[in-house]
Amino acid sequence: MTTPPDVVRGFFERMQARDWDGAAELLSPTIHIEFTETRERFDGPNFLAMNRAYPEGWTIEVVETVWNAGAGSVDDGDRVAAQVRVDQGDTVFWCAGFYRVLGGAIVSGIEHWVTEGSAEPPEWRARFTS
Repeated sequence: MTTPPDVVRGFFERMQARDWDGAAELLSPTIHIEFTETRERFDGPNFLAMNRAYPEGWTIEVVETVWNAGAGSVDDGDRVAAQVRVDQGDTVFWCAGFYRVLGGAIVSGIEHWVTEGSAEPPEWRARFTS
């Protein structure tokens, strides 16, 4: 049996393999994904098309998934959180993604992207770090 975390992990693994048809099988045709950093929203096939058009040279690794089984009604789907690392050259990107999975497909999600090391910590926190 395929669990909702398997669906989310499988989507990213298929993207890593550049198996675009296989990745599409794990997305609802009416999917919508939001990027908080840029306030973009990708609906339907545009989400996969955007990922497919991303400049080459990247690798994706799902570091962890967390499943909140039965968080909503049966019609609402299951919730899966995923921590994803993307390496592209010397740059590391991190995604904290939160997805709804229903009927073996991702139906919606919100992704919070950051670029590792791109921000300087505020001086006031220096005394708390090691």
